[in-house]
Amino acid sequence: MTTKTLVRAVLEDNVGRFISGESLARRLHVSRNAVWRAVKSLQEEGCAITAVTNRGYCLSQFGDALTESSLRRYFPNGENRWTIHVFDTISSTNTVLKEMAEQGEPEGTILIASEQTAGRGRMGRRFFSPAGTGVYLSMLLRPLFSPEQSLYITTAAAVAVAEAIEFVTGRETKIKWVNDVYLNGKKLCGILTEASFDMESKRLAYAIPGIGINMRTPPDGYPEELKPIVTSVFDGIDYDTEKRNRIVAEVITRFWNFYEHLTDKPFLRGYQKRSLLEGQKVDVINGRERSAATAMEIDDDFRLHVRYPDGREEYLQSGEVSVKPRAFTEL
Repeated sequence: MTTKTLVRAVLEDNVGRFISGESLARRLHVSRNAVWRAVKSLQEEGCAITAVTNRGYCLSQFGDALTESSLRRYFPNGENRWTIHVFDTISSTNTVLKEMAEQGEPEGTILIASEQTAGRGRMGRRFFSPAGTGVYLSMLLRPLFSPEQSLYITTAAAVAVAEAIEFVTGRETKIKWVNDVYLNGKKLCGILTEASFDMESKRLAYAIPGIGINMRTPPDGYPEELKPIVTSVFDGIDYDTEKRNRIVAEVITRFWNFYEHLTDKPFLRGYQKRSLLEGQKVDVINGRERSAATAMEIDDDFRLHVRYPDGREEYLQSGEVSVKPRAFTEL
């Protein structure tokens, strides 16, 4: 980590208390001038650091900034296996990380942003990603399992998000097959997994799960077309920056624990028990065609079991379904 990141981490661990430049330099094994430069850089980025002669430096508040150090303090046992890059704004975390993957970036690289200017959802849809209201992250994987098992990546990410939110806030979540996390009948998180296939090895060259979480409602509200269908983690409760940081750290930690045992599917029951669709009337979407059906259960391969009005049944491996509007009143 850079001197700036290390200085900020120490100040964040001592919010409201002054630490001398000499003490910081000694602790970090750098010069006092390097500490001074790091502090100046942090102040220019908007960090509320007070500098007082003969007392040192004091971070008076965390503010709303999302930083690497503010996340790492919530990783268990000082976990340091990920390379994390945090951006105030980015075109798309998935798009940029795909470019990095093509250049040989190693597994475990994670991009996190507070705003996306060109966020994407499934089917090429635009993903609403305004500044200061959500968190958008993508993780680079170089899996050894078969492409057929790549669906497990998305489902593992969905359970990681659901568990993280429930653990930090106590709010109950649901999962809409295959890639959305819901709260109180509305969407609060979307997941888009993209991958590249290696023809020689017949395996995935890389996979990138992208996760977008609505943390709070934008000051001007959501666009009219989204108001009936989206919500945020802190909708109806006080927004808490530290809880936001904890949620992001929990998502990363829980997902990686699942990923290390992905083919064993340790997240299967967590996915099944949170199914939003079970028993609901849905439309199965195939191109321009929509077929009415009843969603049954999620099977052990994460396929959605549906039954059509004529009695025919099908297990969907991929695709899209929409919940009929009246279903939400029954939740």
